[in-house]
Amino acid sequence: MARYRQFAVVLLAALAVMTGRAAQAQTFGVETHNTLMPASGGMAGASVARPQDLTSAINGNPASITQFRGTQFLFGGAWAEPTFNLNQTAPIPIVGPPLIDPFSAKSTAPGAPMGNIGVTQEMSAYGLPVTLGMGFISTSGGMVDFRHIPESHGTNSGMVVFSMPATLGVQVSEKLSVGASLAMGIAFFDGPFVGVGGMTPDYSLRDTLGANYDLTECTTVGAYYQSEQSFRFDNAFVLNPGIGQTAIDVNMELPQNFGLGIGNTALMDGQLLVAVDVLYKTWDDADLFKAIYDNQWVVQFGTQYTMGNYKLRAGYAWAENPLDSTPGPNLGGVIQPGGLRAVRYSQGLLAITSQHRISAGIGMTDVLPGVDMDVMAGGMFRDEQQLGDATQTSIASYWIGFGLTWRFGRGSCESDCADGE
Repeated sequence: MARYRQFAVVLLAALAVMTGRAAQAQTFGVETHNTLMPASGGMAGASVARPQDLTSAINGNPASITQFRGTQFLFGGAWAEPTFNLNQTAPIPIVGPPLIDPFSAKSTAPGAPMGNIGVTQEMSAYGLPVTLGMGFISTSGGMVDFRHIPESHGTNSGMVVFSMPATLGVQVSEKLSVGASLAMGIAFFDGPFVGVGGMTPDYSLRDTLGANYDLTECTTVGAYYQSEQSFRFDNAFVLNPGIGQTAIDVNMELPQNFGLGIGNTALMDGQLLVAVDVLYKTWDDADLFKAIYDNQWVVQFGTQYTMGNYKLRAGYAWAENPLDSTPGPNLGGVIQPGGLRAVRYSQGLLAITSQHRISAGIGMTDVLPGVDMDVMAGGMFRDEQQLGDATQTSIASYWIGFGLTWRFGRGSCESDCADGE
């Protein structure tokens, strides 16, 4: 009986670990989609057609890296701070005594630092209509911690995922560009409950295909497809360590993503950029998350007004609440015991339910010769969710970020320079 109860603890721990990503709290599901990038972050992440920083192009639509001239290097960082409250009003019986007793508390886990680095190199000097890009991207990360609450039975965990994409963009014609990227994802899974879990890494590839087309001098449309990314955390948990121990693997996939965007500069003599992105995320096909989430629509709307060397940005994002109204017990290939109440408790740990996010930012060109600086901030409005008969969540968050971009060669010009300059 104790063995089955410990098994149930481990399964809930797996979902708590996923909450480490949820704790970042400005995500759509558990992915950020450029909301933490130094320029796009000020525009609610809108960046499919006309990204305003090169890491947004490397991490999003790979065709758009052809918009960055010469050699450019960006170093950026962000801090995401959530406020996550959980109210459990009834015990969760598995086998024997309750696994989780009733409690109401705020997670004491701190916010998450997120770094983003990228470089692009235009190859026109060699007669090639090609731009190359590489990056180091913080896909997501954070923690949840209820160890200060005895009734939570030690719920505490964290997870971080980094991505290292290599990107190729080709200017096929004056109006059309296409691109592809291949990213190596590195995930670190750290489960709670000393003696049964530990830091477990895994690696996985993810590819992205995209295209941009200039409808007019003022209007660009873009689209991309991003494959799923599958992680298998081998022996992530060990039950009854020692002779007769049982190891449990956890399977997790980030979903396929489809993005469509438009950017327009027809207003205010070209000084105002208006950008809109629409994303569709196929959670129903993703291991682990298909038990928790439904497929999800996201709309990102951003504006940028150029005023001399300054760029003023503002944005709003709407994200459909992804929580499945009929969640399943199969979590990454492992069946979770404990009935619907246990499933709802686990689902509550991933409850990124707020539909509304706002952001703002400022870009400053040539703060030093050939160096630009961007700063941004945003927030996700508080939202409460009732899950089943015994679990309630309340979550809100804010984030801040910055970036420095160094421009060399043709990239050092604010507008396009003639070849050879």
